[in-house]
Amino acid sequence: MKKFFQTIQNIFKIEELRKRILYTICLILVYRLGCFVVLPGIDAAELANLQKTASEGLVGLLNMFSGGAFGNASIFALGVMPYISASIVIQLLGVFVPYFRKLQMEGESGRKKMNQMTRVLTILIICIQGPAYIAALHNQIPGSAFLAVRQLGWSNFAFNLISTLILMGGSMFVMWLGERITDRGIGNGISLIIMIGIVARLPYALASEIGEKVTTTNGGPLLLIVEIVIWFFVIVAAIALVQAVRRVPVQYAKRVIGNRQFGGVRQYIPLKINAAGVMPIIFAQALMLFPILFSRFDATRGLAATLGNYTGLWYNLIFGIFVVLFTYFYTAVTVNPTMMAEDMKRNGGFIPGVKPGKKTVEYLDAIMSRVTLPGSIALAIIAILPAIAMICGISNQFASFYGGTSLLILVGVVLETLQQIESYLLMRHYDGLMKTGRLTGRSGM
Repeated sequence: MKKFFQTIQNIFKIEELRKRILYTICLILVYRLGCFVVLPGIDAAELANLQKTASEGLVGLLNMFSGGAFGNASIFALGVMPYISASIVIQLLGVFVPYFRKLQMEGESGRKKMNQMTRVLTILIICIQGPAYIAALHNQIPGSAFLAVRQLGWSNFAFNLISTLILMGGSMFVMWLGERITDRGIGNGISLIIMIGIVARLPYALASEIGEKVTTTNGGPLLLIVEIVIWFFVIVAAIALVQAVRRVPVQYAKRVIGNRQFGGVRQYIPLKINAAGVMPIIFAQALMLFPILFSRFDATRGLAATLGNYTGLWYNLIFGIFVVLFTYFYTAVTVNPTMMAEDMKRNGGFIPGVKPGKKTVEYLDAIMSRVTLPGSIALAIIAILPAIAMICGISNQFASFYGGTSLLILVGVVLETLQQIESYLLMRHYDGLMKTGRLTGRSGM
């Protein structure tokens, strides 16, 4: 305990780190306050039905990602989901369209162009999701709640247009907050905003589960203790999955003295079993949400009625397949065997029994494919754990934290942020956050 407080003290001794942490906290507070600012012209006292609907099923996931803003009819109701959807589309285009693939290879200038395209596509997606969300409000809350229409005499078209523009401004502001946190704060801004929204719902979910187990005969306190213990082991498994690394041995020819002596030193190439982090599960979840996003947030209409059963076989089967596919896709995007082979050759390294060049690339690609398979399957299993928890009798809200997007984002973002803090401490010659002095994190979102 003494070492923990000493570490906290060391964190605030570093001026740059202290400023970044305080800056991040201030922007997060701005975001959380905005989640409770109701759209102008709507009576906040009559949102009970919307909040009840937003606590179940796929709509409940949207509400969780927005930190409750969806159920509050807030100006931040759409949150960062339009931006994430746009990012998915742009990254997929980078694989299948030569122009976008060329932009990916142009370095910083290409990244700026792709970021600009992502913002434009985000606005287009909001132009679809905004009116759909307003239509959902008209269906979920009584007409008396629309004060602008009932008391001020606005037409429905004027109210819908102004509300859509406000939702657009709210989502772009949240995206701006995330970018500012990334540039001047600590951690990845968009990831932190999603994580804060998830953490904000955890107390309500836990209180709901405790109330259900204590006040009813559905298991009682003993079953609640069992659920908490299982939850703890699921968290440990998620941390292990995010941090897991497979080390492939590589023999390096290392120059020792001038051109006269050489020595062989056995080193390792660290290939992560889950090199893609939580991005595959976020991508897969976003695709599963597309039907409900474009059916006016009504899980009983169209394709959303087929895929909207959160505990159904087809939903979880398709979801699991998407997670496996996106794990391979994102690993192929982030891990480049050709570049690794070139770096090895440039530094005088080689893999015993494998020729440099094309053969090394093929060897690394084969190893990466084999390593990724168990990681992708484990990721898919954790992704569908909430549905299994609900089938076993755990409440919908608390079951969302038994795995899936919520738990993996929570674990991944915390580890990534702690890794950045650890790097600041080690650079200033302070002890790290862990006894070993190193904290293994994941790649950024």
